[in-house]
Amino acid sequence: MLKNFISLEWKSFFRSASFKVNIALKILMIIGVFFMLLYALAMGVGAYFVIEKYVDPDPLKIINKFLIFYILVDLVMRYFIQKMPIVNIKPLLYLPLKKDQIVSFGINKTMISFFNIIHAFFFIPFSIVLVVKGQHDIVNVIGWHLAMLGLFYSNNFINIFVNSKDIVFYSIIVVLATFGALTYFDIFDITTFTAPIFEAFYNQPYLAIIPLVLAFLLYKMAFSHFRKNFYLDAGLAKKVAIAETDNMAWLDRFGSVSIFLKNDIKLIKRNKRSKTTVLMSVLFIFYGLLFFTGYIEAYDGPFWRIFAGVFVSGGFLFSFGQFVPSWDSAYYPLMMSQNIRYKEYLESKWYLMVIATIISTVLASFYLYLGWQAYAAVVAGAIYNIGVNSHMVLWGGAYIKTPIDLSSNKKAFGDKKSFNLKTLLLTIPKLVLPVGIYAAGHFAHGEILGFILVAVAGFFGFLFKNKVFSIIEKIYKAEKYKTLAAYKQTN
Repeated sequence: MLKNFISLEWKSFFRSASFKVNIALKILMIIGVFFMLLYALAMGVGAYFVIEKYVDPDPLKIINKFLIFYILVDLVMRYFIQKMPIVNIKPLLYLPLKKDQIVSFGINKTMISFFNIIHAFFFIPFSIVLVVKGQHDIVNVIGWHLAMLGLFYSNNFINIFVNSKDIVFYSIIVVLATFGALTYFDIFDITTFTAPIFEAFYNQPYLAIIPLVLAFLLYKMAFSHFRKNFYLDAGLAKKVAIAETDNMAWLDRFGSVSIFLKNDIKLIKRNKRSKTTVLMSVLFIFYGLLFFTGYIEAYDGPFWRIFAGVFVSGGFLFSFGQFVPSWDSAYYPLMMSQNIRYKEYLESKWYLMVIATIISTVLASFYLYLGWQAYAAVVAGAIYNIGVNSHMVLWGGAYIKTPIDLSSNKKAFGDKKSFNLKTLLLTIPKLVLPVGIYAAGHFAHGEILGFILVAVAGFFGFLFKNKVFSIIEKIYKAEKYKTLAAYKQTN
């Protein structure tokens, strides 16, 4: 039976509609994965010697200290990227197979996923070096290593439950950010409480049974969860709730565009993927801390300020705007059959991005504490985003024909089909051009002129908005039928 499942997966991979089209990209992805594993292997071998030489003579002590953050970040990354097994086993529901066999195969597939393998490429070499160096007993190292194995497989199974419960995920994000900030500013160091727990797995290797048993129990819970909901109509029934009416009358001032604006705001409020986009845009506001604080020496420079300013104010613009019209892919064919003007449709997206950019700029006012140059970069970047980048992301969206599953966070950071020559070329005016404009002013008369020139560029872009929208509208019309065909593609 296992052989048949593997055969079906193999055929599904090679017979997918996108395989031949994206075969070159798949090869590049395989090469990328290979180098990531190679990098993890090098880190596993070299971490011991680097930590021993520059940080502490006992590398295991340092690893145990920061393992809590490593594990939490792993769980967050799994939530965004790791695929759920139920997605790939749906076609098997129609075949005369035992439910237990299908569910077991689906869950077991996650156990050999990239997210588990890459940890093995780090921890196995690191454990071997611990033993080879002669400072650590092999039994203690094996106990510690098995404990790590149990913890990361626990993450694997926890992700299955967290994936369908947003409140759990957001709680983890808040906990991670809070403890990270408290530790960074020396207010409260959570590692003083967690490090002894990980050290106990080494000092008393028999304690490794605890995370292993935890992983086993979570596996059984995941199995029971999918076995219970293993029906064609599972998940189709909606929860009964009190009906609420929100007419959003305050948006009527935008005229005919208000219809699309209301639809977009409801889409953001009601769907998992769009909520994640809003969360990502909020996190972008803090992106400037890497550049404005001087914490990273490589980013401590005037040109990096304007680069950061564009990102701080444009988090929503980049994460939401680049997937227009993919947000409406579920009902895009229906929209195109109606008497809808493309310009009004695009303007609604533009207004939404402008409103979000203004809100992000106001929220980022705390950068004034780091100096007027920091916030000036944010304001200049916001004006450039409104006048130029808002047009660029809409333009690029015409060439990104990736349907979006609003109920899932998978590929929340993008999709392989989102990358093509045209979208890459449009990245230049979005990121490189503002830095170039600032550089011209900076070298001519200082940083003030640099900020002014970036803002002026955004102002002129805003003045020519109608002309630019006419060009973008023509592009969307030219790409209309290709987009419709792409949205019908399910594999």
